[in-house]
Amino acid sequence: MIWPREARRLLPLWLLCGLGLTSAAAVAAAEAGGGMRRELYLVRHGAYDAADPRDARAGKALTPLGVAQARLLGSRLRGLPFAFDAVLASPMTRARETAAVAAAELGLAVRLVPDLAECTPPTRRADIMARERPEDLLACAAQFERLAAELLRPAAAPAGGAASPPVGGPAASGATRRELVVCHGNVIRSLVTRALAVDPEAWLGMSIGHASLTRIAVEADGAIRVISVGDVGHLPPNLQSGAFGDPERELTATSAPR
Repeated sequence: MIWPREARRLLPLWLLCGLGLTSAAAVAAAEAGGGMRRELYLVRHGAYDAADPRDARAGKALTPLGVAQARLLGSRLRGLPFAFDAVLASPMTRARETAAVAAAELGLAVRLVPDLAECTPPTRRADIMARERPEDLLACAAQFERLAAELLRPAAAPAGGAASPPVGGPAASGATRRELVVCHGNVIRSLVTRALAVDPEAWLGMSIGHASLTRIAVEADGAIRVISVGDVGHLPPNLQSGAFGDPERELTATSAPR
């Protein structure tokens, strides 16, 4: 892979941060005391309208297919035998709309988190690297490191703990804090690489379908486990979309944008 000079110069520093920051943040939070188990339910937004002309920074709106996917997601989450403590979402339109539909099923408000917005970090794919600006790649990597440091750590205890409160507010469901996080494919894939402590450039090796669920658990001692990636068990085959490299899904919902 041929990197622009600026990215090559900063790559060693970025790699060190990418491979070490998540685990260090989790350990520091655990050592601070008062930590509790945290479960992240990471959701990619539903299918969206690629022809939507609005500003790219705001993002594009859901299609009827995307709304249906979000409703089925919400129904699945409502049937779980526990309550969620918070719903966090990217400020981009497709994620906000997906979160609003799902949160309505759960009776919860949505909190927007700027660092959950979509961007492109460094990848092993030379064609993508060639068309991205080095400063944008590095800014995205820094954004995802901040996000990992915030989310991939034990949750703060509801009272008496020394750890700083998590981004969604105080825990409400006992010994485990559960957060629904509605965002984007790049965000989820990057968080998975950091949870596994592997090369963060490997993120594009995963495919995440629309309205899919990815679960990550962070134990009170800082141990991180990836439970599932890209689960679409709540969607019938004809409503699945957005997973590249999967012939079965690419042949269904063919009108949905990737």
